Amino acid sequence: MALKPPPPPWEILQQVSELVGGSKVSGEVDKSMRSLAQSALSRLDMVSREEFDTQAEILKRTRSKVASLEAELEALTSELENLTTKR
Repeated sequence: MALKPPPPPWEILQQVSELVGGSKVSGEVDKSMRSLAQSALSRLDMVSREEFDTQAEILKRTRSKVASLEAELEALTSELENLTTKR
């Protein structure tokens, strides 16, 4: 049985808001929930979009270089095998 992923935080905030409705504590609950959500998000190890894009580009170039080196190694290995079998 697969576990269902938790709902996104904004859905939880919406559900809590609906539960409290128009009661007097609604504003306080909303304020507390937002504070709790901000606190939880601030503890996450996040990077900026710019840093993510930079790292993605570096990874793309690295993968390309690895593929190129693998092809070169395969060609050299093939040449070496051909030289050793001719002897």
